[in-house]
Amino acid sequence: MKFSITSFDDDSSARTGLIKTDHSEIETPVFMPIGTNGVVKTILPNELYEINTNIILGNTYHLFLRPGHKLISQAGGLHQFMNWNKSILTDSGGFQVYSLAKLNNISNDGVKFQSHIDGSTQFISPEISMEIQRSLGSDIIMAFDVCPAGGEDKSIIKNSVEQTAKWINRCNDYLDNHQSIFNWNQCMFPIVQGGIYPDLRKISVDQILPFSTCGVAIGGLAVGEEKNAMFDIISMMDEILPKDQPRYLMGVGRPTDLVRAIYLGIDMFDCVLPTRNGRNGQLFTSEGVMNIENARYINDFNSVDKECKCTLCKNYTRSYLRHLFNINEMLGLRLASIHNITFYMNLMKKIRDNINENRFHNWSKQFLNQHSNDPRM
Repeated sequence: MKFSITSFDDDSSARTGLIKTDHSEIETPVFMPIGTNGVVKTILPNELYEINTNIILGNTYHLFLRPGHKLISQAGGLHQFMNWNKSILTDSGGFQVYSLAKLNNISNDGVKFQSHIDGSTQFISPEISMEIQRSLGSDIIMAFDVCPAGGEDKSIIKNSVEQTAKWINRCNDYLDNHQSIFNWNQCMFPIVQGGIYPDLRKISVDQILPFSTCGVAIGGLAVGEEKNAMFDIISMMDEILPKDQPRYLMGVGRPTDLVRAIYLGIDMFDCVLPTRNGRNGQLFTSEGVMNIENARYINDFNSVDKECKCTLCKNYTRSYLRHLFNINEMLGLRLASIHNITFYMNLMKKIRDNINENRFHNWSKQFLNQHSNDPRM
């Protein structure tokens, strides 16, 4: 994987860049739609291509449990299995082990846990996580880490930093001794942990940076901590992380969060909000968030967002979309999901354009002021 920076904003840490993998070129800052189980829910690959999606995210934990990484490997890897010819990043499964498993037991060896699907006992170690991701054939592999909740005691978060450092060594050793099984390259991002504690974050960065050869991820945020504390840590990361590698803020977030994080030098994002909220009738628009199931839209024959040119906004009205949700029609979920992903992709393009034109500082202030009274944005 190669990364090059193409422009900087003079009055912030925002920058644009280009990531090149063996499957696609990715302009940054970039938002990655979530394809947890090998599918961006309700959306076809060609629909994602049409809105200039060049990378999506899959998840090791979920694909390990169903349908299994060995089956996907037999199919030719995740790209072939899901008919996706652009780039894929796979999360290591660490966060899901702690957040979804019914029970888990962390040791130096790895994590023993009960599947959230059927309660069966499973085990993932750093080596197994790497084996799964080799089998999936993702372009970007995430290191196996320990991700505690934001409200945990500092002692627990300190332990997670220490364990993450030990595990990244083992991840790296496995990858050094087990080359990609497909005819394309895979690279690994280490993950910085440390919660909201600057001293622990500094320790984590010092420990994982030797393994950061193509990019680095910031984990352990957006997990329950206060928003200002999250951005304090992101600002700190801007000062101490390499400038010549992409920085990936995991699990974030709302449109205003993206703008604020890009201001502080973040390049990559993922979040379930566009598709999950879309399936629940919540639509992101240039004027704010719209709850399409509200009665006010019964007789509203306008498009959802006059600035959007997605399938929904070009062809259907608010009234019709509300009707689809009212009758529990799958088409409504699809159209809302396509619209929200399109909104996010258009937002990222607008951000890149403003950075390239050295107008991002002023534009971001206007955007944040416009949506400051809507916590959903």
